[in-house]
Amino acid sequence: MRHLTRLSLALATVGSSIALPLLATPAATAAPCNYGAMSMSATGSEIVIPNAPIGRKPSYADRSMLGKKPQPLVSSEAIGPVTFVQWLGGRNSPNNTAQRFGVTGADLGIPWDNGQAGSNRETLYAFGDTFGNCSVSGQEWRNNILFRSADANLADGIAIPNPAYGDIYAGSPVLQSRTNFSKQIIPKLGIASPEVTIIPTAAISIGNTQYINFMSVRQWGQPGSWTTNYAAIAFSSDNGETWSVPLKTVRANTSMGTRGTYKYAYGNEKFQMNAYVRKDGYLYQYGTPNGRSGAAYLARVPENAILDLTQYRYWTGSAWSTSPRYARAVFGAPVSELSVAWNPYLGKFITMYTNNSGVVMRTATNPQGPWSSATTILSPEAIPGGIYAPYIHPWSSGNTLYFTLSLWSEYNVMLLKMTL
Repeated sequence: MRHLTRLSLALATVGSSIALPLLATPAATAAPCNYGAMSMSATGSEIVIPNAPIGRKPSYADRSMLGKKPQPLVSSEAIGPVTFVQWLGGRNSPNNTAQRFGVTGADLGIPWDNGQAGSNRETLYAFGDTFGNCSVSGQEWRNNILFRSADANLADGIAIPNPAYGDIYAGSPVLQSRTNFSKQIIPKLGIASPEVTIIPTAAISIGNTQYINFMSVRQWGQPGSWTTNYAAIAFSSDNGETWSVPLKTVRANTSMGTRGTYKYAYGNEKFQMNAYVRKDGYLYQYGTPNGRSGAAYLARVPENAILDLTQYRYWTGSAWSTSPRYARAVFGAPVSELSVAWNPYLGKFITMYTNNSGVVMRTATNPQGPWSSATTILSPEAIPGGIYAPYIHPWSSGNTLYFTLSLWSEYNVMLLKMTL
């Protein structure tokens, strides 16, 4: 996300804001192309960002030990040790995304299983605002992109295969005119003004169809705060190569911000950013308001009706209602970008997100809870630079939980693992 205008990652609470402490982090006015010099030693125990000149261009030959040797970050007595595995993209990634995909900076990296069988089974990764060559006008900005990988050995990182135009199982959808350049997958719909960007917030497969829930950003505010026009759902029948957005899935955030018949319904503001999990034929959708200061709410819909908003039901705390206005929080604010998954090892649903304590986890036996209290698994001090958006990897197994995590100062996505 391009929205943070300085390197202090803030989580707002009602009437105040709490800034996550950042260590040895230089100030900057824009993220992706104002890098600090980031490095990790082969034997070090944490990521270090020295005070490097702002505006440093990424060197495509700048290869550190990042991703080549797992590094311990922090141990939590309540959960278990967390380990850095690899950068998915950027100048420190063994995936060499600058040359192969035109990607030097991107965030989120929302992972999901594409639901296909055999050699066609892959994990797909949806990224937010993406940047390429920082020295050209516009910095090759795209609102969103997609990577694919069939790499099931997450212990040594995630290998993204080469792109190939028209190959729906290759590393990324790319331009025909530039086959080493990941293309934007979800366009602006033209139903809102102003509209800054289109950013994925959740993704899942049902059968062989892929779904991404995304938000339309109207304007950026203070760090950790922004306003959306609407949320909507895009779907793909060709493994993420091309996407369509049924306008009937638009959830207008307010009476402002959308044109035509896309009217605001009271309660839509609770589902502007989302997370998906499936159970017993239902798709459960966890929603939060725009920004990082809201609580988490819950809706569910039969899986085959994901595109029909009239079929959604909203958890009131004791029953399912037909109206989002009656949705009640399943866990309290502040909740940032979140993910939810069923974990067979624990025999529970787990959710991860960041708040003023860092990356936290909760567990529950049922999607609607009751959810446990939040346990901190990774503090801001463990990875200085602004951590956010922890997304559970669907190919985690046993007592090892893999998740992606964005770092604002580097404006790239890490793969981490945790022993439960």
